[in-house]
Amino acid sequence: MSDNQDIVIRTMLVSDYDQVARLWTSISGFAIRSLDDSREGISRFLQRNPSTSVVAENNGEIVGTILCGHDGRQACFYHVCVKKEYRMQGIGTRMAQAATQALAAEKINKAYLIAFKKNEAGNAFWKSVGWDFRDDRNYYEFVLNKENQITFND
Repeated sequence: MSDNQDIVIRTMLVSDYDQVARLWTSISGFAIRSLDDSREGISRFLQRNPSTSVVAENNGEIVGTILCGHDGRQACFYHVCVKKEYRMQGIGTRMAQAATQALAAEKINKAYLIAFKKNEAGNAFWKSVGWDFRDDRNYYEFVLNKENQITFND
């Protein structure tokens, strides 16, 4: 582990994929989709949103991510994580600030995220950094491609 000042927050690149995927699969409780989170899926996402996703890097090692994209009106954060031994150092806050600044530069006025109810640490984090919990909406999904399987890390 390293001092938080050694951590660089920068835009995520397609060339980061191998490290990012390793990090995602190392996080307990993290969910990975077979198609969306493949190299090709992440490449498409980053091509569509080239400046809004970020990584936290320590001496060449990626220790945190936020996958962030928008539709021109509002944005969504996905795959927000920090490697366990780097947590509680402000890295998640710095990444969220970098992503929201990138969104503001693109004139996006609102961002949202989805946190699993059982993710107590994540829910506490988002509340602590000023995100508002919404209880006035229902969340629905419609799966277009049944081959896009989700796997939860143990």
